[in-house]
Amino acid sequence: MAAETSPVMDSKSCEPPKYPKAALMNEETGTVSMGFLVGADGKVVESKVEKSSGSKSLDKAALTALSQCKFKPGTKDGKPDQLWAKVDFVWKLE
Repeated sequence: MAAETSPVMDSKSCEPPKYPKAALMNEETGTVSMGFLVGADGKVVESKVEKSSGSKSLDKAALTALSQCKFKPGTKDGKPDQLWAKVDFVWKLE
């Protein structure tokens, strides 16, 4: 079995998702769970919502914003490799 480490998001490399206006007006909140396929260069190759927050607009805003983030690539047997990372984002009203 190959030794793997998961990719890690560099949260300083991207803007946090902005609350969609309609979701804010409707006071929508929730947690969206996403998967990001991160290449050996740390860039997102593919992304998907794994568990919805219950709001399509919140899910889309989180996925779009966090897809722009850089990641520290995951490794397989000590070498950078393309692997999936799981990221949860919590939407809450301030």
